[in-house]
Amino acid sequence: MSRVLGLTGNIASGKTTVGQLLVKAGAERYIDADALVHQLYRPNQIITRAVAAQFGEQMLAEDGGVDRKALGALVFHDQDAMQRLERIVHPAVHRVMEQELGLVSEKGIAVLDAVKLLEGGSAAYCQSIWLVLCPPEQSRQRLMIRNNLTLEQAEARLQAQPDRTMAYSFVDEIIRNEGTLQQLEEQVEAAFQRFVQKFPG
Repeated sequence: MSRVLGLTGNIASGKTTVGQLLVKAGAERYIDADALVHQLYRPNQIITRAVAAQFGEQMLAEDGGVDRKALGALVFHDQDAMQRLERIVHPAVHRVMEQELGLVSEKGIAVLDAVKLLEGGSAAYCQSIWLVLCPPEQSRQRLMIRNNLTLEQAEARLQAQPDRTMAYSFVDEIIRNEGTLQQLEEQVEAAFQRFVQKFPG
């Protein structure tokens, strides 16, 4: 039976980098929940139409897909809107996740990366859960550059993230992304070896 390692952490904490390092260390497949949402937000998708119906046609880009920046400007300032969006998106993401996990070989290891792994129910797929932590100022800077956001927009997204102190009791590994890439890789490699020893497959 394939094994699933769950990665969580706040936005722009370095989860994607950790996921790539896990593939380098021996994981077979990296599944990024945010990338799955991107697919669901394409033109003419059921979720795209549901988002437009719930929040208005102004949430659509010129190509007919979801305008993620416009949607983000709304939901990251409005907790009720965020919850309504999650009720639309989470069930669809779970269905696609299950399809992706079904592609992993019997002895393989999948890495499942999701900001709301614990809150959204995806942790149920995982044998082990890792939390990636990054200093807030680094996350803020990375978010502004990567997503072309203002300081205010980046701060709103960070403020909307779950309180990670509550997650400590639910995770098996804490990966601290606050040094060099080499230091991060050494942490990931050591934690991955512990995972393989605990879940040999």
